[in-house]
Amino acid sequence: MSTTRTPKTLPELVFVGSGPGDPSLLTVRAARLLREADVVIIDQVAREDFVAGFVRRDAEIVDAGHGETGQRLTTASRAKLVVRTAKAAARADGTQALVVRLMDGDPATFNGLAEESLACHKAGLRFEIVPGVSAVSAVPAYAGIPLIGNGARTVHVLSAAEEKTNWSSAIASDATAVVLGTAETIPVGLAKLEAAGRDPQTPVALSTDGTTIRQQTRVTTLGGVSAALKGHPLTNPVVAVVGSVVGLRDQLSWWETKPLFGWSVLVPRTKEQSGTMTDRLAAHGASSDVVPTISVEPPRTPQQMERAIKGLVTGRYEWIGFTSANAVRAVREKFVEFGLDARAFAGLKIAAVGGVTADALREWGLEPDLVPAGEQSAKGLLEEWPPFDEVLDPINRVFLPRADIATDTLVAGLQEMGWEVDDVTAYRTVRAAPPAPEVREAIKTGKFDAVCFTSSSTVRNLVGIAGKPHTTTVIACIGPATAKTAEEHGLRVDVLSAEPSAEALVEALADYGRSIALSAHEAGEPVRRPSERKASSRRKVKASR
Repeated sequence: MSTTRTPKTLPELVFVGSGPGDPSLLTVRAARLLREADVVIIDQVAREDFVAGFVRRDAEIVDAGHGETGQRLTTASRAKLVVRTAKAAARADGTQALVVRLMDGDPATFNGLAEESLACHKAGLRFEIVPGVSAVSAVPAYAGIPLIGNGARTVHVLSAAEEKTNWSSAIASDATAVVLGTAETIPVGLAKLEAAGRDPQTPVALSTDGTTIRQQTRVTTLGGVSAALKGHPLTNPVVAVVGSVVGLRDQLSWWETKPLFGWSVLVPRTKEQSGTMTDRLAAHGASSDVVPTISVEPPRTPQQMERAIKGLVTGRYEWIGFTSANAVRAVREKFVEFGLDARAFAGLKIAAVGGVTADALREWGLEPDLVPAGEQSAKGLLEEWPPFDEVLDPINRVFLPRADIATDTLVAGLQEMGWEVDDVTAYRTVRAAPPAPEVREAIKTGKFDAVCFTSSSTVRNLVGIAGKPHTTTVIACIGPATAKTAEEHGLRVDVLSAEPSAEALVEALADYGRSIALSAHEAGEPVRRPSERKASSRRKVKASR
């Protein structure tokens, strides 16, 4: 008796350009493919941290940038790895896996696409190609250097690693040469360009970590490259621009002159709460380290919360008031537990203390009836909450799901307006575990340029689990109450946001960064980050926005 083996279904294989380094420069299709991928083969720039915000948790990550011993793989080795990985993803159940080969920059530009795709073709693997933003144009643009203009009429893209590169093609004075390479190959390639006949006085811009918040650009001349790099080696990858267009950088540099460019900012919040803040910090050029200071846990006795949820369904309440996104999350989890959905809120009025809480409700499909237009706090919510009216309000009871450490301000205010309040502990906040030793050391020794405090509890808990920030660290607080707590803990408050929101706090910190840069320019001094300057040179700034 013979058996017939069902052939496995080969995966869908897609070569995808990751762009030059900034994840936000991924194309829309590239981002979609990463979210759907079963296997992602990463490169040398697009690493695990690059894809973390896109891929599924169960997606397999394969490293094509380095071998098992940490050495860089050759082009031939990467091609074999891609073929081997794609074949291993074949399925016997008839379904088709998706394998994404994520390639740095644009796959078609000096990136091994030809070798890898030919290897796949020979192995009988079908594939697609999704172009990406190329470092050739993106990195100079982020350095404030257009490739055409200021006397330059042609653009020549050259590989510093390619032995057969025709350097003489880019020796004309009206030619812009864009040279791609590494810290080791770029100086050698530029020396060859000079030897081929390019004027040694031609301006050169050397950019590393292009388009990221770690980008650095050094300007020198073709003949002065070796001297400029002596004692100050480059990091990988490197894009060099040679030509008269480099002279436009003084007027057109926009990325490296961001108000917080290069700053390292500590954000003592949970990762779930910090997204908006870290995104805005990155938009101003800063990197962020998120250190959770609290841990959110269920109440010790869930019966009170369960009775309130049942009362919500049976029409016990006229209003439900949410004072945090955590409260929204706690109620939503109970709904899931009881098999309920957002339809249970029909006929119930919903209040949210501010924009973040309102957004959490909207993610659930609920539109709040009341969000304070002014101060986003319990006080601001009370100022706009309507008093109980026996004629207009059929029910006089309010459900407040809150933290175990919430103040009584809102409860007392609502009761004064005639409402009966069920103040229910929906979750507990406990102090988080201390951060890693290297983070604690960075906090204490001033390696962070700034720390953004969004509540009094973040001040108390950060000091409790990690110690006080160094005196050189800029202390930014979301409002007067938080600032008072910081000062009580011996911290000097430098930045106070004009509005009690994470967005306003970041903007106030950016204003502070602008003031530092302006003072340095007026004094004819280089702009230094707070961690690089003496504490005595700092001054308190309150945002005027």
